[in-house]
Amino acid sequence: MIRWIRIFSSILLLTSALSLGTSDSAYAGKADKIVIDGSTTVGPIAKAFAEYYMSNNKDVNITVSESGSGNGAKSLLNKMCNIATMSRFMKDGEFSAAVKNGIMPVAHVVAVDGIAMIVHPSNPIKELSVEKVREIYKGKYTNWKQLGGPDVKIVMISRDTNSGTYETFEKLVMNKERIEENAEYVGSNGAVRQRVQSTPAAIGYVGLGFVDRTVKALTIEGVYPDSRSIASGVYPIARPLYMFTDRYPRLGTHLHAFITLYLTPRGQEIIEEIGFIPVTQYKYNK
Repeated sequence: MIRWIRIFSSILLLTSALSLGTSDSAYAGKADKIVIDGSTTVGPIAKAFAEYYMSNNKDVNITVSESGSGNGAKSLLNKMCNIATMSRFMKDGEFSAAVKNGIMPVAHVVAVDGIAMIVHPSNPIKELSVEKVREIYKGKYTNWKQLGGPDVKIVMISRDTNSGTYETFEKLVMNKERIEENAEYVGSNGAVRQRVQSTPAAIGYVGLGFVDRTVKALTIEGVYPDSRSIASGVYPIARPLYMFTDRYPRLGTHLHAFITLYLTPRGQEIIEEIGFIPVTQYKYNK
């Protein structure tokens, strides 16, 4: 939790500093168009925000693409979008490349998410430890029978390596150890869920907003992933979700109004409706 506190504190300080001296960003003054690109996890929030914002501002056109967190960062630093949605923090190399290109990335934490381990509803397994999940993806456990389940080969589903969800899983679960080469890689959270829905022996990982009745989320380390356990910081595989802009948007622009929508009551309702946790509910856990 210390790292999260540092992240939130850094963002607050940076935001406060920049809000006192916003610059003439390449996009901040454009009133009628906002381009968003990046994470498939944050994508549903961006789309719901865009739909709501455009319904109340008929002169504004907002487009949302979901090419992955890494591509969102590239799009921002190449001045191809106004907002990069990312399910991980921007890497040092990405930040340096942006600054060299005249872009000053500012992070806005719009929600908190838990990464849920999901299996087919017919799988009798209900709980795993982080270590056992790691050993599955390392290839130590290859059959559900080894974990108290049916005698069938485990089918591992992973996000593609350009995904922020993949990088969070690699860090919080895999401890940077390699995923076994037989794992299947897919391009979105929705694709992971779809693969697990149709494969009784499959296991995968998705953002909490992608858990529904067609899959079963597993309890991890004795904690079930839901809004309460994630908001309290108890669930072990959790992360902030970001939107990055070039500098802090000029006050009074549509870009500023849009990027701060997550702080409004309606913005928080939208985040909850999609299945994520508003930052206003997050409680620091020492």
